[in-house]
Amino acid sequence: MAKDEVKLLGFWASPFVNIVEWALRIKGIEYEYIEVDLRNKSPMLLQYNPVHKKVPVLIHNGKPVAESLVIIEYIDETWKENPILPEDSQKRATARFWAKYAEEKCGVSVYNALCKVDKEEQEKAVKEARENLKTLEMGLMGKFYGGEKIGFADLAAGWVPFWTRIIEEIIGVKLVDEENMPSLSVWFEDVLHDEILKEILPPWDKALAHNKAFREKLISEAAST
Repeated sequence: MAKDEVKLLGFWASPFVNIVEWALRIKGIEYEYIEVDLRNKSPMLLQYNPVHKKVPVLIHNGKPVAESLVIIEYIDETWKENPILPEDSQKRATARFWAKYAEEKCGVSVYNALCKVDKEEQEKAVKEARENLKTLEMGLMGKFYGGEKIGFADLAAGWVPFWTRIIEEIIGVKLVDEENMPSLSVWFEDVLHDEILKEILPPWDKALAHNKAFREKLISEAAST
């Protein structure tokens, strides 16, 4: 049987690319990583993701799969070893619920906390981010969202600890702390110390500088209007 050809189109600073790589490595899947310049989108990216024109894109034996959560489910269904989604249908639905919540609620609100430069708007964004992260804490089923081992919701929300800490340092505001979110704080540490995830996360200093520059640009643009 021919060996699967697996490629991943990504961008080093994309948390959604990070979580797909995490899934691939948990599964033990060999893959070729291809860095994409999102300011000058390659013909390859436009060919394999003509709808959204963004990363991540998984290419398996020449056929593309786009969108991070869709990709993770595809990986889990295609390679059966080390299952990511639970067998029980109710638990699978719960994992999908928290994965979607992390992406749509936490992702947007944490990002807004970085992007809002007006003081009042930023305070509102920080409040919303804290509320959404506090709600996210409710989904923990033990050490992880998957119970005692990393599961689908952990992968989907796996970007949260690293990128939230980056944003906290830039804006000088704590979004998650041990007093108000004790369980989520512990989960943060467990995820950040996961050996597989640590291998694929970008260097802290590089990620910090990248996001600082982004925020400084927003501040400069706001000041000039």
